[in-house]
Amino acid sequence: MHKHLTAVLELQDGTRFEGKSFGYEGASAGEVVFNTAMTGYPESLTDPSYEGQILVTTYPLLGNYGVPPQREKDDVSEFYESSRIHCRAIVAQDYSWDHSHWQAERSLADWLRQEKVPGIYGVDTRALTKHLREHGSMLGRVVVEGHAAPEFYDPNHENLVAKVSTKEVEIHGAGDKTVVLVDCGVKHNIIRCLTRRGVKVVLVPWDYDFTAIPYDGLFISNGPGNPDMVDVTVANLRKALEGDRPVCGICMGNQLLARAAGASTYKLKYGHRSHNQPVRRVGTDNCFVTSQNHGFAVDTNSLPSDWEPLFINMNDGTNEGIRHRSKPFFSAQFHPEASSGPKDTEFLFDEFISML
Repeated sequence: MHKHLTAVLELQDGTRFEGKSFGYEGASAGEVVFNTAMTGYPESLTDPSYEGQILVTTYPLLGNYGVPPQREKDDVSEFYESSRIHCRAIVAQDYSWDHSHWQAERSLADWLRQEKVPGIYGVDTRALTKHLREHGSMLGRVVVEGHAAPEFYDPNHENLVAKVSTKEVEIHGAGDKTVVLVDCGVKHNIIRCLTRRGVKVVLVPWDYDFTAIPYDGLFISNGPGNPDMVDVTVANLRKALEGDRPVCGICMGNQLLARAAGASTYKLKYGHRSHNQPVRRVGTDNCFVTSQNHGFAVDTNSLPSDWEPLFINMNDGTNEGIRHRSKPFFSAQFHPEASSGPKDTEFLFDEFISML
């Protein structure tokens, strides 16, 4: 039998959603955001870009396929996007107490309890999502009965990139070409996508001066929080942009590249988090369905004259990538490595590799 302890999600504006606990029996606080993907909760929970956030899943069912084993292949997690859960809590309409999948090692509830992450189900996530769309992502806290409510916590006021980045240099893969990968909260599938293409990847901390080491190409990863907090990486990027070695960025990498170029970023009302974000490659009629997870965006109008938008979002017209007009520098706001989500844009890794 499952104990169905009462759990409450309270938003900073006083709105309350009551449900039942299925994860860690405790309390947690963070920024409440929603994701409209239908699958991929193991990948989302371990995505460092969710650091400090309470994740609301709009797809009604959660937990039905359990979670895969935590094993490594080629020095990165085989099924997860990092070594731990980064979400502060997860909120669902319904939780499946019986999971079934040939790769499942345990239930989502067991995993959440092990990592001390609360889970709440029985919430009207449609009403909650409409509230967040109308009022914007806001702070919230999940409290399981018998526990005191924590203070509200705003992750956008601290340097989350420094919190999730590696502390030491790591080498992945092998090849004639060397790519420096700046870890701002890297998803493991970015490492897999690069090493699979036969290059040596040197993973460095977010504040590492990569301009002092030899490399053939520079890659800036995704990551959590506010790009304005990541000035050290931006300063190093500015030095790299004075040269002409290829540079590519994903998500946070897109925003940091834009800031290094002289552009500005801003916070979106409720961000883009899903598998179904349509983008168009500027100058073409080519559209792609993309996986996304970000709360900030590049202000296209602030791009200097030697830069231009590379992709735009078909839903709201926001920036989805930039490129330099003459040098081999480009980036994507979405996730070409997917994991989870559609892999329609993985060819961007081929475009980067071809520049080396």
